[in-house]
Amino acid sequence: MNQSEPDAVEDALERLEWGDTRADRVSPALRLTRRSALTGGAAGLAAALLDACGRASGTGTTTIQTPGNPVPAIFGVKGGYRFTFVNHATENAFFIPTINGIQDACRLLNCSYAWTGSTSSNARQMASALDTATSARVDGIATSLISPLLAEPVDAAIRAGIPVIAYNADAPGTRRLAYIGQDPRQAGRAMGERIRELLPDGGRIAVFIGVPGSTGAQPRLDGVREALAGTNLHITAPATGAGQAQEITATDAFIGTHRHRFRGYFAVDAGSTAGLAQAIQQYGLARKVVGGGFDLTANTATLLADGVIQFAIDQQPYLQGFLATLELFLYRATDGLIGPADVDTGLKFLDRHTVGPYARTQSRYEGTATSVGIQRG
Repeated sequence: MNQSEPDAVEDALERLEWGDTRADRVSPALRLTRRSALTGGAAGLAAALLDACGRASGTGTTTIQTPGNPVPAIFGVKGGYRFTFVNHATENAFFIPTINGIQDACRLLNCSYAWTGSTSSNARQMASALDTATSARVDGIATSLISPLLAEPVDAAIRAGIPVIAYNADAPGTRRLAYIGQDPRQAGRAMGERIRELLPDGGRIAVFIGVPGSTGAQPRLDGVREALAGTNLHITAPATGAGQAQEITATDAFIGTHRHRFRGYFAVDAGSTAGLAQAIQQYGLARKVVGGGFDLTANTATLLADGVIQFAIDQQPYLQGFLATLELFLYRATDGLIGPADVDTGLKFLDRHTVGPYARTQSRYEGTATSVGIQRG
């Protein structure tokens, strides 16, 4: 009888915890960490890896190795693959969990990675980074495809025999092999529906967007507009900029200037959401206006739990790094027999009640801690 994926995950966890008991390293935090990590589209694969590898270890930023390297016994290859992640906002706090996911997957698979690209959503800088990775003949590339300008360097990498996966932002017209991330237009429509519920009588709202036209954020805004078409809700869409600090400054300035002229303040990216939540609190607008947006920076999670804003939409950035690394590894290890697959990392609405576990804990999975496991505050 074939074992179902949930049963396989539970079986793997039970064997790992039994091994911990024998080794006298029982830790509730460790057990919770494993159970949190073994969710989503890679549950069956991650269970098999952890079952074979045991607890991941090792430190580092670029080269992440597992002592003893169990990879050959599992996959018939030594690992040691070099992957390059080309990102549009390399210093944005939103991507800390993504980097952690990359690191954890590299520890499991004895691989290394480089984190590069642009700090300001500059597509030309990203194209240059893609070209550099192709010239270096890396073993795989993952990139946030924020612009059609990246189509040619992606095509060049594919022609050179280097697999390319998109994560976080997608441009389906390119030759990338798969996309790992949230469906932005669907997420925008869902956000629009939530805004309608919060403001049934209509009114003026501001929906902030970092970089208009970006393939990650613009479809969300378009989805919001679609959901609100024909209603009495009227949208203003201020652009806040490419960098997180710039986004926070811009949302603060706009809300500080307009205060009560808008019934709600919303955003379609992480930096703008963090900025509007902070501004609503700063200007004493909590419970006088409504607000919400995307992603869970530490600031956003805290202010959501306090009721300053009404919702945030989580897209699980940890999985975007972890799964992209797994798929690139498997493509290389199997000579392309296992090809990259699209993975929707979810549309998870959180409010002041359901955000509690995020606000009360710190972990690498959410980018709020550096140590392994989940620390409870």
